[in-house]
Order: sequence, then C-alpha cells, then structure tokens
Amino acid sequence: MLISAANSFACTNLLVGKAASIDGSTMVTYSADSYSLYGELYHWAPAKYPAGTLLDVREWDTNKYLGKIAQAAETYNVIGNMNEHQLCIGETTWGGRHELTDTAGIIDYGSLIYIALQRSKTAREAIKIMTGLVAEYGYYSEGESFSIVDKNEVWIMDMIGKGAGNRGAVWVAVRIPDDCIAAHANQARIHQFPLNDPENCLYSKDVISFARQKGYFSGKDKDFSFAKAYNPLDWGGLRYCEARVWSFYNKYTSNGAKWLPYVLGEDDTPMPLYVKPDRKLGLADLMAQMRDHYEGTPLDPTQDVAAGPFHSPYRFNPLGWEVDGVKYGFERPTSTQQTGFTFVAQMRNSLPDEVGGVFWFGVDDARFTVYTPMYPAMTRVPECYRVGNGDFTHFSWTSAFWIHNWVANLAYSRYDQMLVDASALQSKLENGYFENQPAVERKAVELLKTGRREAIAYLTDYSVQTAQTATDEWKRLGEYLLVKYMDGCVKKEADGEFLNNPYDGSLYPNRPKFSDDYLRRIVNEKGEWLKEKEIKN
Repeated sequence: MLISAANSFACTNLLVGKAASIDGSTMVTYSADSYSLYGELYHWAPAKYPAGTLLDVREWDTNKYLGKIAQAAETYNVIGNMNEHQLCIGETTWGGRHELTDTAGIIDYGSLIYIALQRSKTAREAIKIMTGLVAEYGYYSEGESFSIVDKNEVWIMDMIGKGAGNRGAVWVAVRIPDDCIAAHANQARIHQFPLNDPENCLYSKDVISFARQKGYFSGKDKDFSFAKAYNPLDWGGLRYCEARVWSFYNKYTSNGAKWLPYVLGEDDTPMPLYVKPDRKLGLADLMAQMRDHYEGTPLDPTQDVAAGPFHSPYRFNPLGWEVDGVKYGFERPTSTQQTGFTFVAQMRNSLPDEVGGVFWFGVDDARFTVYTPMYPAMTRVPECYRVGNGDFTHFSWTSAFWIHNWVANLAYSRYDQMLVDASALQSKLENGYFENQPAVERKAVELLKTGRREAIAYLTDYSVQTAQTATDEWKRLGEYLLVKYMDGCVKKEADGEFLNNPYDGSLYPNRPKFSDDYLRRIVNEKGEWLKEKEIKN
C-alpha cells in the first residue's frame, strides 16, 4: 500500500552536472510544494559548541518535537538549502510502503537536510552524515529522494525507513555523471545500480537483503531495483510524478517521444536515472523549467476544457477525482500554486566559496515568482524573506510570500492575459541580475583579498537590497494588474501610462470577448438555452 496522493505528489528537483552546464556550474532546483508551507528564507549562523551539547530535533513540516541528538562541535553558515561551502540539498517525498514508517525515529527528512547542511562541506560527507544520523537515531519520515550537490559532484539518494522496532533506513546514492542531467519528482528514481563502484554508488549494506526479508524482491542481486522494491509504481506515480521528470528530459533531449509511452502507462520500461542533454544548460533554462506546465506537449493542461476561457494550467480541485465510479486525474506540472518557496542553486568550483555559490531564491508559485540571488555566506536575510514576517494565516504587506501570492491569485483569474505583464517584469528583473552578477562577483573577489568580513558584508547588502527591490517591484505589478484588468476589461495604454481622456473615448476600456473556441464549447453545452430567438409581437 502506498501513501495518499495528498502527501506524496509535491516538490520537484532538477539536477545538472558541471560539464552539462554553460559555465561549469553544478546546479539543482527545488520547489517546496505544500498547501500549508509558508515561504521564508531560513538562516543558521555558524557556531561552535562544547562537548556534551544536545540539539533539539523538531519535525520540519509540523514543528513537532521528536527528541534530542548530540550537537556537532562546529556548524557552518546556512542560507536556505545551501551552506557556505557551496553544498546544497533538496528533496522530494514519495512515501512508498507505509509499513516501513518508524514513528519512534528522531530524524525527519527536513531535519536531516538542515542538520547535514550545518555539518558537511561536500556531498559525500553529507551522505555519510545523513545515513549515519538515521542509523543512530532512527528515521521518522516516509520514503524520500534527496538531491545532494556540491561544487564538483551531483548525487541522488533514495531512502526509506525499516518500520517500527527496526531503527535506521535502507538507501542507495548514485552520482550523476558530470555531463548529464537528472530529476526526481515524488517517485523513487533509482532502479538497478552498480554494486562494486564506490566512486559513483553508495548504499546501505542491507538494502537488498532487507527487501528479500520483507518479500519485496526475490531475484538476483544484479537485477534488484530500489524503486520497484520500495516504491512500486501506480498510475499517479507515473502521471503526477514521473511526468515531471519526462518534461525535463523531453525539453533537453531528443528522446521525449520514446519515453512518453512509459509516462502514459503504455510501456513498463523506466526512464533512465540520468541523461546527456542535447546542449548545455544555464540558470535561465532551469528557472524556465521550474515554471513548466507541459506547454506544447500532449500533457498540456492549458488546452482542455478545465483551463477555462483564459487557458489556465492550474487545477484547484484534488488531482484525483471520480465520476460515476470512474477515476480520473488532472495533470500535475512542475509549476504549481501551492509552492511555499522555490530555488535554483548554482555552485562553481572556479570561484571562492563565498562567491561561487548562489542560492537563487523565490517564494510561491515559480511561474509568478522572481528568483533573487542570495549568497550563502551572508549574515542576515532580507526583511521580505525573514522568518516571522507574517505567517500562513496572517497577511503582511512587507512579506514577499504574501506579495507574490496576492499577484498570483490575481493572475490565476485572467491567466493568459496577466501572464504577459508578469513575465515581462520577471524577465526584466532576472536578466538584470544575470547582467550584474559578473561585476558584483569581481568586486567581492577583490574584497576577499583584503578581508573576508568585508566581502561577506558586501554580498549580504547586495542580496538584501536585490530581494527588497524585487518585492517592491512585484507589489507595484499587483497594483498595475488590478487597475488594468478591473471588472473583466483591459484599460488602454500608451508610453507606459493608462489613457484617461473622457472626451476622446480613451478612458473607456477595451472589453475583450472569450475566444471563439471557448464560445463554441459554451454553445455545445448550453447553446439552445442561450440562443437568441425571434420574438413574436
């Protein structure tokens, strides 16, 4: 039995090796998708602790107290999901076999990420620490895929607990080749893996034997599939989860048509864990992919009847639903309305750690966010991203999360019209950051030669100012959209100003009609009732 769709079909990670990127970066993305997650930027300052210090562990999702563990002697600066050594960790939950949940465990998946970031300098060290923590203290969460990426290496690790009374977890971690890309989206992705290649594959010693013991697998070791044993596929796992991986591979390789039957449940041959892209990818490519709704593919939700007159890709009802005893499901694209926060992380071994890592952070739906550059050695976070500036049930005009939600929810009602305006500002801001980045980083590198503190202060100020300016710009966008599209109309503009002369008619707004295609759908459903009829006098 698998866990419910409500809990498992959230979050997307895209990964890029350093030889598959335009500038030699390793890159990873994440969307933290939850209907109850408030988007804010976490910060843990570096610290040193005396022997015997204990750390309280609280579940990331609920803040439930889980227990105490030994604190490390030294911890590192962490901004969001990246630390000062250019280590970044993301995740997607897949749940898997419910009987393997250990409610007595102390370490949940979120705590595992943020504790590892405070204690690790490299991906390999993080894997060792993460697996060591769950072995010692027990794993509290469900099945999980982790992206663990440093400035040189990109890894995916699949992990699941061993059930009540059986402390620890079974897991396997595979290094993604430098010239490849990979992704995971709430479905275990690792199938067969090399058993004697510790440079590229690490795994728990009982990952296969435990599956045999539980009756999940009975073949030869070389044929063992972690995904099939611990996270068997169903229709939702394909259409809601693997489809997002397919969309990434479809866009950057020529094999999309080959793998589409698998996503549609017509072929049982899984997609590869990683693929070599047809061209190298940059930051803008990953940001665009995080905004993906399968546009232009057979899964495109903007073209069906549920898209409404403004071709919306969003579905506010549950993904799965039933009519007359038949089960159906909407598409679940990468970009989704319930995102709390999202990031695109960039790590570069060609630069000092203080400058080489950039945590491009945004809040709410990636389609309507602005990714702003945060440098992971920074000493404070912007007010607009600050923990405690508003919360999930208390609005704040100075919170980026609430500003972006306000704009997005305006746009959802007139999607294809308002998207044009939002995308224009989004591109202007993000392209401006890309253009500024070389000069900002040159100055930071020069400052490092005279003092680390001065360089970090400079990068902190830059990051804070950028985020605050972006939030202010997005608030003005919301005001503009409300005025321009009020009451179903579209106000006339010239030279960036609304026209308002009552004498020449320019104050009177345009009143665009529904598309002919949508009007035909109305006619097909209710045409006889709405049709004009001749009135006899």
